[in-house]
Amino acid sequence: MIIFLKPHLTLDKEKEFRKFLVDRNVNVIPVRRRDQTLLVVAGRFGELAKREVENHHYVEKILETDKPYKLAGMSFNKSGTKIKLPKGTVIGNKHIVIMAGPCSVETKEQIMTSAKEVKDSGSQILRGGAFKPRTGPYDFQGLGKIGLHFLREAADRMNLSVITEVLDVRDIEMIEKYTDIFQVGTRNMQNYPLLKELGHSRKPVLLKRGMWATYKELLLAAEYILLGGNENVILCERGIRTHVPETRFTLDLNAVAYLKHETHLPVIVDPSHGTGRANMVRAMSKAAIAAGADGLLIEAHTNPLKSVSDADQAISMQELKKLVKEVKRVAEAVDRK
Repeated sequence: MIIFLKPHLTLDKEKEFRKFLVDRNVNVIPVRRRDQTLLVVAGRFGELAKREVENHHYVEKILETDKPYKLAGMSFNKSGTKIKLPKGTVIGNKHIVIMAGPCSVETKEQIMTSAKEVKDSGSQILRGGAFKPRTGPYDFQGLGKIGLHFLREAADRMNLSVITEVLDVRDIEMIEKYTDIFQVGTRNMQNYPLLKELGHSRKPVLLKRGMWATYKELLLAAEYILLGGNENVILCERGIRTHVPETRFTLDLNAVAYLKHETHLPVIVDPSHGTGRANMVRAMSKAAIAAGADGLLIEAHTNPLKSVSDADQAISMQELKKLVKEVKRVAEAVDRK
């Protein structure tokens, strides 16, 4: 159950109400949003206490839910979450959003050229990693802060928004100055200290599904961010580990249809990691939009063969332009834009 307190309730009145709940053995977790506090009930309470809470003059309404992910579930927001970015892009409405760019920010020239090509393709958001989670400790780990600076400068010059990955709680404050969307990668989907800290930010968080995670586990991970008061969470299907050796991962488009039915949060698909093969990215992008995805996260490089990371799955900028045109046709066919 979720208790919605009346907007702009003073802290003293909230404390008074919390004592009222404690006296009735009701345990709650407070969620502080922009102008309203929610109290998520941990456990159950009896009908008598429920009626008392529902009729309390500090309570706007209560919402009952039988899902373990109370804030991420569809019943919490049946109209769907729409996330507005500073440059006017909205994620979660009828418009398909394309996030594209190189896996890593390599040089200033590379990301500047990439930003122009991404803009020319019709994409709205520039992606690029300044901090890279690599399997081997000797592999390229990203340019760090200087990479963030290059990424922001390139995006601003082309009037694009920015998405970049955060790996460590200690980097959140720095990355927040440069990005419009935090990306949490598959390895960090269940890094709960990181998710909790991102919950205190108000910038959107794109949460990638762990490569072994169930749908429920993904939604419960999102719940950690939502519990912090950050309403702007985007889910991302990026492929899972299966017995299939021919692709890097198996892109699970079942997840898209399931999540669109189960949650109000926008759903993005990453066909680059989902396949690990550049020659499959366009086909799986179209399939993702047909399945109901709200957008795509694409690895595109000015010279894929020279990419310092994930070269096998990076498409060329020419391929990106073809992809966007083809996706538009699929979007129209399924009543999207």
